[in-house]
Amino acid sequence: MAWDEEDKTLYQVVVNHEEQYSIWPEYKEIPGGWRAVYKTGNKQECLNYIKEVWTDMRPLSLQIQMQQTVPQ
Repeated sequence: MAWDEEDKTLYQVVVNHEEQYSIWPEYKEIPGGWRAVYKTGNKQECLNYIKEVWTDMRPLSLQIQMQQTVPQ
């Protein structure tokens, strides 16, 4: 796509088992290990959704490990 062309691709927000978010073109098959979590929209709509819901950037496994660690 040329720099001056508008991106008309429809995207969907996807999330993996570590609760890490990304966007993926709607017309492509979602890769293994990822699942759709948001309606199809333009790139900015999807990025806005991610910004709103992904407030803790730590992978889920790290979040769980830190919750289980008891301070001494």
